[in-house]
Amino acid sequence: MEGYKNTEIGFLPDEWNFGRIDDFFEIQQGKQVSKSNRVGDNQSPFLRTSNIYWGKIAFEELDYMHFSKEEEAKYQLKKNDLLVCEGGDIGRTAMWTQEVENCYYQNHLHRLRAKTDVIDPLFILQWLEYSFVYGKVYFGRANVTTIPNLSKSRLSEFIIPQPPLPEQCKIAHVLSTVQKAIEQQDKIIRTTTELKKALMQKLFTEGTRGEPQKETEIGLVPDSWEVQPFENTGEVIYGIQASVANNLKPIGNKILTNKNITLDGKIYLEKINYFKLTTKRHFDTVLKKGDLLFNWRSGSKEHVGKTALFDLDEVYTHSSFILRIRVNNNHNNIFLYYYLNYLREMGYYQKVQTYSINAKFNKSAINAMRIALPKKDEQEKIADILTVLDKKLNNLINHNNLEKDLFKTLLHELMTGQRRVHELEFK
Repeated sequence: MEGYKNTEIGFLPDEWNFGRIDDFFEIQQGKQVSKSNRVGDNQSPFLRTSNIYWGKIAFEELDYMHFSKEEEAKYQLKKNDLLVCEGGDIGRTAMWTQEVENCYYQNHLHRLRAKTDVIDPLFILQWLEYSFVYGKVYFGRANVTTIPNLSKSRLSEFIIPQPPLPEQCKIAHVLSTVQKAIEQQDKIIRTTTELKKALMQKLFTEGTRGEPQKETEIGLVPDSWEVQPFENTGEVIYGIQASVANNLKPIGNKILTNKNITLDGKIYLEKINYFKLTTKRHFDTVLKKGDLLFNWRSGSKEHVGKTALFDLDEVYTHSSFILRIRVNNNHNNIFLYYYLNYLREMGYYQKVQTYSINAKFNKSAINAMRIALPKKDEQEKIADILTVLDKKLNNLINHNNLEKDLFKTLLHELMTGQRRVHELEFK
């Protein structure tokens, strides 16, 4: 490749240097945690591997142990120190920006402190994220979770790139700008998700008309709502009872299993199984737009009750661990879609489900389940309110996913010099 040289860490631009990580950083592991360190009159906060995430530090659960004056001088963190995980998710790195005064770190973390001003620690943090998470630079294609630990000697040998310092700083700025936008979107998504949960609780217990509430067998509900068995809302049937886990070749029709329903009630199609329909019973399970898919059985109890709304054009059927609910004309299917997912989020199914090897809430249980139902026009109004909020939430998530894809692309291209930072315009 013209303009590039082949190195131990791949092709790099000719004008980039490279070297061992200990050419640029002092590396030191932290203090070992022990019972004896839990006593002493100088209990001070320290970071563990559980506090370290890629590019950020979590301070919710800071631990404390005794540090002597000598240890304080040795282990105190300084601004722009890098903290690299020695075990667990090895290589995971964050930068210390002095969020907490007088903080230290344990022995399962390596502290990297720059010993020269020709390297930007933030650039190296981003390089390590690229090399561990995406580029697999240091361990080939191996899964780093199977590697027991990252020793100081092994870390010291890592080769890192050294672009000209101004280019390092610009690369770090570009990537940080995208990351900050992603973090802001993450916060908005979390807030909107919490708003949706609160709104569902309000709508399903108070309704939309401001009417008085009445006490019922299932709690407070609006006065005009009727408590009745779920079976009044439509037909519930089991799916096809057959082993389809290995049916990945496109022979027959697509069959949705419980793994195709996400916890937030979406249909996930990355991995689809197939099943050949041959009997009337099989054809009776073919899905129609508007059907609800209720995961009634799962090895994980929190997945019981997750419900999706089927709205796909192709011919699909469903497996035996999914109940198909075909809502009748007296009720609104979207209202019931939100209602069933609301019950799962409130922990209803976990409270009343029966157990065998798997957690379950079967056809008999859901048909007998008592629910509060308003008239159909109010069902439709509640469905419309939640649909509008869901569309906003989905737009936020889609935009956030695009930004995450942009970050991955830029991280790869900028760290390998395939795209030069002067080609980009970032404020």
